[in-house]
Amino acid sequence: MLRRIVHELQHHVLFTFTGTVLGVAVLLGMVFAHVPGDVSHRLFEVAHPLHVLLSAMVTAGMYRLHGRGRWWATILIGYVGSIGIATLSDCVIPYVGEVLMRMEHAHPHIGFIEEWYVVNPLAFLGIAIAFRWPRTKFPHAGHVLISTAASLFHMTTAMSTDWTTGMIFTTAVFLFLAVWVPCCTSDIIFPLLFVPPEHRPPCEHCHKHESEKTKSH
Repeated sequence: MLRRIVHELQHHVLFTFTGTVLGVAVLLGMVFAHVPGDVSHRLFEVAHPLHVLLSAMVTAGMYRLHGRGRWWATILIGYVGSIGIATLSDCVIPYVGEVLMRMEHAHPHIGFIEEWYVVNPLAFLGIAIAFRWPRTKFPHAGHVLISTAASLFHMTTAMSTDWTTGMIFTTAVFLFLAVWVPCCTSDIIFPLLFVPPEHRPPCEHCHKHESEKTKSH
């Protein structure tokens, strides 16, 4: 499992870096256009629930296909995996960056609490879709872009008119961290922790690495 985590992190580096570059480009545009924070907040209220929906679909789908557990376990794992990790990615890590940069309007904006009437139903909708149509794959680029957008708009909600080069660079670092680790763990690693080892699907990247290593010898 540890080797699988390492391979998933390595596999997501390029997608996450590309998403971060696009995020910084959007950030620069918002800074130069003096986009007010309330616009960013409205965009966050769209991106974050979509991220939760997607994460719930994939997390519950992964456990549904391989866990062979009870229906209530699928619901619990799908909900905790999507809400918990999406909150970490979209809300907690960006908020830490806002606090470190001493942004004037820094606020955690915990989606499943503040917008519970939208975020929680979408999590359960994603789980319901996984029951009906369990799938474990979604284009990494799409997941990264949605997660990057949610994290970015969370941080730009706290933005003021006095953005410095250092703040933009720090924002890029936190965007990368907010997407890289949570996106790897939520959809793949988290649900598989509850799947017996003999039922876990093989790691394609690990298998490819072992095959290349065997050929080299």
